[in-house]
Amino acid sequence: MIVQPYKLYVERRDPHRNMARFYAMSIEGTLFGKACLVRRWGRIGTRGRIVQHSFDDEGEAVDLFLELLRAKKMRGYRPRSDSRHTETAPPG
Repeated sequence: MIVQPYKLYVERRDPHRNMARFYAMSIEGTLFGKACLVRRWGRIGTRGRIVQHSFDDEGEAVDLFLELLRAKKMRGYRPRSDSRHTETAPPG
């Protein structure tokens, strides 16, 4: 069971390089009581790629979540500045 919800959505934009990327992460519980870190990234406006990491311990998932967050901040990803975005599951 996940004690605290973890969700993140950040973007990196650079019009001079034609760059418009997003990165989303969340920690969710599985049916078997484990923690699953779900990562989704790609070009803004696309479905992007999805990778899931399963952990026996929620603390391990949180450690990876925070490590990836630090790396994305260093690469220039920032929270979206307007309120048009709401995190939803990709269509399909």
